[in-house]
Amino acid sequence: MKIRAAVLATALLAGQANPALAQGSDDVIVSPVLRGNVTVSAEVVRIGDVIDNAGTAAQIAIYRSPDLGTTGTLPSEQVLSALRAHHVIGVDARDLREISVTRLARTLDGKDIELQVARALEHRGGLGDAANLGLTFDRDVKDLRLEASNTGAMQPASVRYDPRSGRFDITFEIANERAPTPMRLRFTGSAVETVEAAVLARNIERNEVIKSSDVTVERRPKAEVGADFAARERAVGMQARRQLRAGQALKAADLAKPDLVQRDQTVTLIYDAVGLYLTVRGKALEGGTEGDVVSVLNLQSKRTVTGTVIGRGQVAISVAMPRAAAIAEASSSLQPDQTAAAVALAAGKNPTAAAKAD
Repeated sequence: MKIRAAVLATALLAGQANPALAQGSDDVIVSPVLRGNVTVSAEVVRIGDVIDNAGTAAQIAIYRSPDLGTTGTLPSEQVLSALRAHHVIGVDARDLREISVTRLARTLDGKDIELQVARALEHRGGLGDAANLGLTFDRDVKDLRLEASNTGAMQPASVRYDPRSGRFDITFEIANERAPTPMRLRFTGSAVETVEAAVLARNIERNEVIKSSDVTVERRPKAEVGADFAARERAVGMQARRQLRAGQALKAADLAKPDLVQRDQTVTLIYDAVGLYLTVRGKALEGGTEGDVVSVLNLQSKRTVTGTVIGRGQVAISVAMPRAAAIAEASSSLQPDQTAAAVALAAGKNPTAAAKAD
């Protein structure tokens, strides 16, 4: 009986000196147990974070927490010493040499922050879609780590944009589940609307046809390239109206359909009318693209005629004169046997034959 009473007295004294001891459902005193891995969200580490069964000592702060989103380690002996300083004794250390403490955090990705800023500026002050805005921040936007309790979405609380200078000043609010006052984040910088423009990779001479390898795509400020900027697919295959330099963003005014007929080029003149189809060689007196009206010298009749460019090296002659006169004009450059064939064709005597002169 004396031994039993002595054990009970010792337990009662320990319970009075150690606020961390807790009683179980069967009135059995439970000893505190050291934890090997600790996760905290506050700025401080409390006794209740590092041991189980902390009892009334659970809310006592003993260490400063690691930086947001990082993990630190503490030697077990140092932790036990800190616990004893607050009269927490009889801790089961479980042979742990150290414990790790991880501080929870919410990470805001820098790219996501930029996207939120662009969305806040979208269609303000004449700006276009968020995807087409080029942003320059006064300070580099990096990943941000916030207290884990800041669980709200980024909501624009104040948005200012000056179209003349392109400057913006935006403040976001993020709701905190533990505090009535939301967290605030402010960003300043400049914004411009950009477009995907066709940019030359090399110098292009006047009248040179632009190839696929000559053009790259870059985002350029819309104010720089203007409203008539040319897309890549619009530029490839077109002809330069003037000399263009490498790095230049192409505009629609810089481009023209490629000439299908060059000045002084030997071309094929095509006389095509009801009952008549003749081809004659000619010399282009001027260049032109499809649909252009150009002057051509008939090399056999030595007469200058006007025709429409219909293909590469091909000019269709407009026949505005009576059919007999047209036949006379076209056949004046033919040999006697060819003339007879052309007249016969015009008269409908041989509808399956057409006279052609090279």
